[in-house]
Amino acid sequence: MQTKRLGKSAIAVSKICMGTMTFGAQADEAMSHRILDASFDAGINFFDTAENYPVPPKVEWAGTTEEIVGRWLKTKPRDAVILATKVCGPSHGWLKASQRSGMTALDRHNIVRAIEASLKRLGTDYIDLYQTHWPDHGARYEEALGALDDLIREGKVRITGCSNETSWGLMKSLAVSDNEGLARYDTIQNNFSLNNRRFEDELAQVCRQEGVSLIPYSPLAGGVLTGKYQDGARPEGARFSNYLSMGGRQAVMAKRFVNDKSLTSTERFAAIAAEAGMSVTTLAVAWSKQHDFVASTIVGATHIDQLADILAAGDLTLDAEVMKTVDAVSKEILYPMG
Repeated sequence: MQTKRLGKSAIAVSKICMGTMTFGAQADEAMSHRILDASFDAGINFFDTAENYPVPPKVEWAGTTEEIVGRWLKTKPRDAVILATKVCGPSHGWLKASQRSGMTALDRHNIVRAIEASLKRLGTDYIDLYQTHWPDHGARYEEALGALDDLIREGKVRITGCSNETSWGLMKSLAVSDNEGLARYDTIQNNFSLNNRRFEDELAQVCRQEGVSLIPYSPLAGGVLTGKYQDGARPEGARFSNYLSMGGRQAVMAKRFVNDKSLTSTERFAAIAAEAGMSVTTLAVAWSKQHDFVASTIVGATHIDQLADILAAGDLTLDAEVMKTVDAVSKEILYPMG
């Protein structure tokens, strides 16, 4: 498995990271542990979770994913695993968190409470990468970054990162860190896939110039790029099948991922993959990790059978002709997810 440094830190990780947001919901503990074991045995050393998982967030599920990961972690040498988790952003915006009675915020109080609870659930005394799960652009960045810096000094966290941030938010964070002498973010975790290339518009340049690594999530566009939603299909148990039936915010999200443009582009990418002799899943993961600003691409699975096509991308480098053909589709079908 190829490896790459996270930002300018000393930590090198596998270029594929196993995400865990379905563990405890779509995947039970036994299946979750099978997926984690198979990933580890294949050379993946980087695993990502969050205090707010599994999703969609429910109070009765709060922290379940970290507990499942924690029990698995006890079966492996701790130093062999690069573990990432996240603290919830504010609950007064677009998402109400499952933690702390839905009163989460990015202040010192919440960050300290969150890390202590995550360490307990994960059964470890340190987190390799600790991330803010979503930002609060109206709050003082100095407070959150100061609290995160203290966690590094205390040895509870090795490096920090952000998630779902904007170009302004990332640059604001880095400027505050530089001005206040605080630890800088080494990573940003945002949505990035063949169907959502908006990161390349501005944030990619911020990452290149500032030495920050993208660890993209949803390289399969929430499973859309596997082709399972083609021709109006709504597979039972699939995330967006469930979200469409739930209505509200979940349905709005589902329609962003599953729409005429995204399904058309998926069909085109599937044809490119077939011509290249691989599955569209393998193409999508390999394409994601083949960007200079990407350190490790976060994948996910709800069943062990889904891993083969993902792992096939581990040491794969797409040739220039395939990359050129992919770019042609992206230029013809602009921004399939809006």
